Amino acid sequence: MKIQHWYDQTTGTWTYLVADLEAAKALVIDPVWDYDPVSGISDTRSVDQVLGYAEEHALSIEFVLETHAHADHLSAAGYLRERTGARIGIGEGIRQVQAVFNQILNLASDEPCGQGFDRLLRDGDRLLLGSLEIEVIHTPGHTPDSMTYLIGDVAFIGDTLFMPDFGTARCDFPGGDAAVLYDSIQRIFQLPEETRLLLCHDYPPAGSPQPRMMCTVAEARKHNIHIKDGTSREDFTAMRKQRDSQLKLPKLIYPSLQVNVLGGCSPEPEDNGVAYLKLPFNRTLASILQDN
Repeated sequence: MKIQHWYDQTTGTWTYLVADLEAAKALVIDPVWDYDPVSGISDTRSVDQVLGYAEEHALSIEFVLETHAHADHLSAAGYLRERTGARIGIGEGIRQVQAVFNQILNLASDEPCGQGFDRLLRDGDRLLLGSLEIEVIHTPGHTPDSMTYLIGDVAFIGDTLFMPDFGTARCDFPGGDAAVLYDSIQRIFQLPEETRLLLCHDYPPAGSPQPRMMCTVAEARKHNIHIKDGTSREDFTAMRKQRDSQLKLPKLIYPSLQVNVLGGCSPEPEDNGVAYLKLPFNRTLASILQDN
């Protein structure tokens, strides 16, 4: 197994390519589609690095796996599918995420929830990539569709945990639940201590060392500032709710979710041939949810 990684400094996001070199097959986890919210223009410079690596090493990209529908960056899954024929997989909880944001943004959709993806994954599913087996573990709490992908002694855990000095994911998005996140983290903590946890994000402060992408289960259980061995469910839930109440929404939440709930595809053009992204005017996400 070969793992290659890229870091997008703008959004603090790690993208991974996992390959079975003997079979010349690969999968990509959490690819980034670069987007400028001021101009509304996107480009593919980040994901083109992934494609360039695959082409250089004669790898066929078979799957694009999303750890969840991201709210802080646009997914390039659709672009990868278009270029390579790869199948896009995400947790089946995406149906709930799609339904909520279709309602919040008043998006007209005659398609059943789940559209945009080739495979809706469930806890316990297994995918094969050459000789590599990918075990799917449902780890909700941050979002209802959050998944961990376990390949050998490596677990790609999305936003469930961050580096020990940064803590854990927020739980105040629709469908999030701090108590559920606690239970999901306990599942991760039950993996062998030497298991490497590969993260979706790192946000090092200015002047600090380079962003990090990995810690072990043992390190997380001992040093995570939000949850470690001995942290109770009640204490974690109270901490997470108090902390989340002070957080601002991610800058790209509205454009990200309109693209990401469709598998990283842009909205359909309107009758003038232009595709648009919607933004609520003078309304908070919480107030819209209350009304609905």
